[in-house]
Amino acid sequence: YPLAMISALFLISQKGEVVLNRFYRDDVSRRAADNFRLQVIAAKETGTLPPVKVIDGCSFLYTRHENLYLVAVSRANINAALVFQFLYQLNIIFKEYFGKKYNEDTIRDNFTLVYELLDETMDHGYPQNCSSDVLKLFINLGSSLATPENPGGAPPSQLTSQITGAIDWRREGIRYKRNEVYLDVFESVNLLMSSTGTVLRNEVAGQVVMKTLLTGMPECKLGLNDKLTMQKGDAPASKVAGQKRGSREVEIDDCTFHRCVRLGKFDADRTITFIPPDGEFELMKYRVTENINLPFKIIPAYQEQGTTRLSVTLKLASLFSPRLFATNVVIKIPCPPNTARAKINVPIGRAKHEPENHAIVWRIRKFQGKLERMLDAEVEMMKGTKEKLWARPPLQIEFQVPMFTSSGLHVRFLKVFEKSSYPTTKWVRYVTRAGQYQLRI
Repeated sequence: YPLAMISALFLISQKGEVVLNRFYRDDVSRRAADNFRLQVIAAKETGTLPPVKVIDGCSFLYTRHENLYLVAVSRANINAALVFQFLYQLNIIFKEYFGKKYNEDTIRDNFTLVYELLDETMDHGYPQNCSSDVLKLFINLGSSLATPENPGGAPPSQLTSQITGAIDWRREGIRYKRNEVYLDVFESVNLLMSSTGTVLRNEVAGQVVMKTLLTGMPECKLGLNDKLTMQKGDAPASKVAGQKRGSREVEIDDCTFHRCVRLGKFDADRTITFIPPDGEFELMKYRVTENINLPFKIIPAYQEQGTTRLSVTLKLASLFSPRLFATNVVIKIPCPPNTARAKINVPIGRAKHEPENHAIVWRIRKFQGKLERMLDAEVEMMKGTKEKLWARPPLQIEFQVPMFTSSGLHVRFLKVFEKSSYPTTKWVRYVTRAGQYQLRI
């Protein structure tokens, strides 16, 4: 079976009740839901069970949303990756239709709509149309599939053109009084540094998220300061706050795009050209591993004073522009498990010993760039009957720095073209966050 062939779909509550089911083949009985309830939901180790369970020759592949299990069942040797991709996409479709009200009660109250969605997204056990933009053209809350008796649905010609056409992610006839584009560049910095200061792992995982409120069928062009683009001689047209105009080009290791991007155009001149979906979507993901600007430098020092005392100092230095501020900075400084109390002095923010985390946690609401601050702590430990060697887990830091990118990536230009040439308001924002930002001690 080269494709994912699903015999049945179940929506099961956390109590094991079948909220809704749909059978696509006759090789699975209704008792399958009972088997899933007894061996998965009722199992004490539910949180550690794998997402695939084989019971009596049936493969159960499932995912969970709040109090609902979404379960696919098959007797075939199916492609698990394709099935999970379908289940995750089905969850996304339900979230887009029901929003925050997507739960067991909503499914029960709108079972007719849910059955319509299941019938459109799967045919005889094979995933079909899983595009929520296309589904919304002819299935919406309170209406069924478009028919001559249902004028609220989409005309068959429009439906056919959207499903078979090249731009099924955007419907025609969209209109806004004010045309706006919001573009966010989010970056997560991952760092693992040894106790001697050697960088063991360092990378930036980034994503470009857009929200478009545009009339008609506009074409957008986005230019970044990636290395290949800059080598073509294009001058930068914008900059990130705190980073110099004309700054270095960024070498992107790999990237993936939303399907609306014209890849041929990108290969030719490195401009990201696309007709955007309406609303919010992820335009691209990327990864950078070279020439990363770390936002913080942390120097911890531990000094043992006998067997029951420990002196801890930590220097925190911000390396970004003094015009910028990091927010929600949280530093977790490991302490031995037998720590009784800690006397802590900090010049900014608040710090306290949290026994449940076996750490001193230093919280700073706002931290300016090009600033150094010091933490001093005297730790008292209980003397146990059996002393165990302290494993010394890594120090961790969380933060968020608006208008700063660790990779140095910035938007050179963002243009919108539409036949009516309407004015467009554009907003660009940059945010760098901590991913796994750790230092061994």
